[in-house]
Amino acid sequence: MTSTTNVPYDQPRRPGKRLRLPGGGMSLSEGLGGHRNSLGVLRLILASMVIFSHAFPTGGWGEDPSKGWTNGQETIGGFAVVGFFTISGYLIAKSGASADILQFVWRRALRIFPAFWTVLLVGAVIVGPIAWHLSGRGLRDYIGVSPVAYVFSNADLTMRQWGVWDIFQNTTPYGEVVQYSVFNGSLWTLTLEWGCYMLIAALLVVGVLRHARWVVPALAAGFWLADIAYSVAPQIVTVFIPQLVDANPIKLGLAFLIGSSLAMYSKRIPLNDWIGVACGVVAAVTLVTGGWVLLGYPAFAYFILWLAARLPKRVQWIGAKNDYSYGMYVYGFLVQQFTAFLGWNALGYWPWVGLTILVTSACAWLSWHGVEKRAMALKDRGPGRGLEWLATRRTADPV
Repeated sequence: MTSTTNVPYDQPRRPGKRLRLPGGGMSLSEGLGGHRNSLGVLRLILASMVIFSHAFPTGGWGEDPSKGWTNGQETIGGFAVVGFFTISGYLIAKSGASADILQFVWRRALRIFPAFWTVLLVGAVIVGPIAWHLSGRGLRDYIGVSPVAYVFSNADLTMRQWGVWDIFQNTTPYGEVVQYSVFNGSLWTLTLEWGCYMLIAALLVVGVLRHARWVVPALAAGFWLADIAYSVAPQIVTVFIPQLVDANPIKLGLAFLIGSSLAMYSKRIPLNDWIGVACGVVAAVTLVTGGWVLLGYPAFAYFILWLAARLPKRVQWIGAKNDYSYGMYVYGFLVQQFTAFLGWNALGYWPWVGLTILVTSACAWLSWHGVEKRAMALKDRGPGRGLEWLATRRTADPV
């Protein structure tokens, strides 16, 4: 899950020009135009929901009970991740439609990799040594138990090494359950998100985003059918596509593509309160009774974007310039593991969750102001200038 602060929400438009539907109503594009929306506060809420959900297994209270409330379909954290991918799909498709391929990949890489590499380093260089030392072992020995490998083996977003040696394995409730070292169990979604970015990059290269927008909802329909097939006969699906032994790429890819489809037709889709409320009801009913992925995903996608446009203006400043949601997401699990190691979870669920949110918020603040914002300041430099910049450089280079 990443945030998309500084991503253009739509094509540039003339000052004062309003995007209205033929009947005079407001379009989804206009409702979410610029920073006149509440996507920032919604992302922060979703990030906090992930922390509340992960607090159950990391604090020693077992599985998130919300999965039982939804007939085993989803946890609060899973619901939040679906929301992240839906919002990301909308914003990233908008970004791809208004940039060339070099600009797009450069800006997406700046947004996701620097903070990700930093949280890996924080785990290996700060959290790991402290936990190692507090366990009564010498810091010199820590160098020999693969902290460097933890950083470099995961650097491309694919989590191949979850922790360092046995840190947290026998000293946290989560480690005792899984029986191996885990620093940060939330980072697995980032490789899927990057894969979604690269799908949009491919569609940008072949001209789909500007000249064949129908392909995006067609891809979403393909993922929708794949999810049906997986639900009915997962064994058959994995025979033909062994990589899909896990359903998450299908489900989160579907959420992303639904958001992207809404982006492609956002100037034609009405921002309608009746539709928004109805979609919210459908999403809630499918969560409780069944059909969450098949019917709830598209309903939830419209609902969350409608909500972002309709929440009071007084909350729209949250996340508009300083977006802490990505930091909240990538540091939440690490903070929970470390504080559980320190025994803070003994305070009880609610006090401990409150403390972890405070600590995670501080980490997110440092991440944004120390890493993310500085990285995004480079978005219009070098490759951020696009293919014309690359052509200019080639022309300027001596033969």
